[in-house]
Amino acid sequence: MPRLAGDAAPWQAVKCDVFPRESLMTSAPFPASRPRRLRRTPALRAMVRESTLTPADFIWPIFVREGTDDATPVSSMPGVSRHTVDRVGALAKEAHALGIPAICIFPYTAQEARTADCAMAWDEGNIANRAIRAIKEAVPEMAVMTDIALDPYNIDGQDGYVRDGEVVNDETVEALVRMALAQAASGADILGPSDMMDGRIGAMRTALESEGYQHVTILSYSAKYASAFYGPFRDAVGASAALKGDKTTYQMDPGNGDEALRMIARDLAEGADMVMVKPGMPYLDICRRVKDRFGVPTFAYQVSGEYAMLQAAAGNGWLNGEKVMLESLMAFKRAGCDGVLTYYAPEAARVLNG
Repeated sequence: MPRLAGDAAPWQAVKCDVFPRESLMTSAPFPASRPRRLRRTPALRAMVRESTLTPADFIWPIFVREGTDDATPVSSMPGVSRHTVDRVGALAKEAHALGIPAICIFPYTAQEARTADCAMAWDEGNIANRAIRAIKEAVPEMAVMTDIALDPYNIDGQDGYVRDGEVVNDETVEALVRMALAQAASGADILGPSDMMDGRIGAMRTALESEGYQHVTILSYSAKYASAFYGPFRDAVGASAALKGDKTTYQMDPGNGDEALRMIARDLAEGADMVMVKPGMPYLDICRRVKDRFGVPTFAYQVSGEYAMLQAAAGNGWLNGEKVMLESLMAFKRAGCDGVLTYYAPEAARVLNG
């Protein structure tokens, strides 16, 4: 039927009371518009998929410990083990073959090896630094990321020095800088300060520049929350028994979102190259806000508690493990993340490689 002068075209007749007109692309009314057409086959769904997931999106966290040719399962993280340093080269080769571009090292330290001065943190012969060198020797092109915080070496289990019951900031930053330089000297590509001390990014960047490590990247845990989802991780690195008190005086309050943006802005201004939101899935709103506001490389950490929950449910047959693994990882990409630290990295990569 011809349209009379003054009549609205069908696409102009579509209205929405929730979103302003300029925020939407209008479409023809049903039945001219049938969104299910684009969901009909796998090929069509793949063509219009807004977010994609590949092994290149993953950083694989691994736990390392002293010993020889052994892997000790972490009971609270089914499928995850602490590996002796002599095994990490093989792990790096596995990751590289799967298309995973980076490994992040976390050391396990027994309680009797922890000290108040945390001097092992910057010892060139500590477990983490030996693991860096072993990975770079086995697979030079593998990016090696580290963790910078004192909790693996601290007799108090805190990320910083404890003085008269308080976690002190400036003295801790001096120790973290020494730790960063030792890791850079060992061949680390990416430093991951996870301590949440004030001013540590600027101090590290200044030291790296002055010592000739201008090429070393900083992926800052800029928005790290004081979360209950870290429990299994603390088991894995031996910090659960060591921890005295909590970390609420330096990690962020879970109720705060605007503060996360301020912390991101601060760390970028001090010289961070990339930023991290931790935990991951409970804070996808923060990931989205960070990416929208700053447009910088943004990562999230699918932390131990998230992994343990999914593994437990899958192990009991309550969820399809493979499907929820991939769905949970896709959520990070949809929220704007450029990549994710995940214990699922090798398993997910094998599935995606098909």
